[in-house]
Amino acid sequence: MSVRNLETLFRPASVALIGASDREGSLGSVVLRNLRADGFQGPVWPVNRRHTQVGGGPAWPDVESLPQAPDLAIICTPAETVPDLITALGRKGTRAAIVLSAGLKQASPAGGPTLEQAMLDAARPWLLRILGPNCIGALVPGIGLNASFAPGNALPGKLAFVTQSGALATAMLDWANSRGIGFSHFISLGDSADVDFGDVIDYLASD
Repeated sequence: MSVRNLETLFRPASVALIGASDREGSLGSVVLRNLRADGFQGPVWPVNRRHTQVGGGPAWPDVESLPQAPDLAIICTPAETVPDLITALGRKGTRAAIVLSAGLKQASPAGGPTLEQAMLDAARPWLLRILGPNCIGALVPGIGLNASFAPGNALPGKLAFVTQSGALATAMLDWANSRGIGFSHFISLGDSADVDFGDVIDYLASD
């Protein structure tokens, strides 16, 4: 259990969205809209290897071309791309990532460990912390951060909510918004390959 680099995960000054898209209904499109809709004050850098413009602004083709190391990277690309992306992010200087992608329990295409284990092995030399994979993401309303594909934003408040289940997260967010209940943090853990309940509760206890 460790809170190392969780401050970067939950209070980033800049965000890169890898897999940002203009395709209506796609994961990359929903997350980009959420990032820009809630008032986050830091730069948001869309990464798309095929397009130089995404969401009405510039996009970058890869991690290496970003103007600087993002505090937080959100990954919503196919599972097999995740380990190499984590390596690139670690080399760039990023120390936290949210992996929304599912399917990392499958074996690596080259054989050997699962994609999830390859992801963790890629993160370890850089002390890069990972929320997920296979999660909805995280919302920190106090800083206007909606790093998720949740169908809406959370209201600001002093209650933190942490769950493994994406379905429960979505239902709770709808329920809370209908009753005017706000949150300091709203966190979906997904598969908890790295950051788990103990890490998050330890971090939140010091908030």
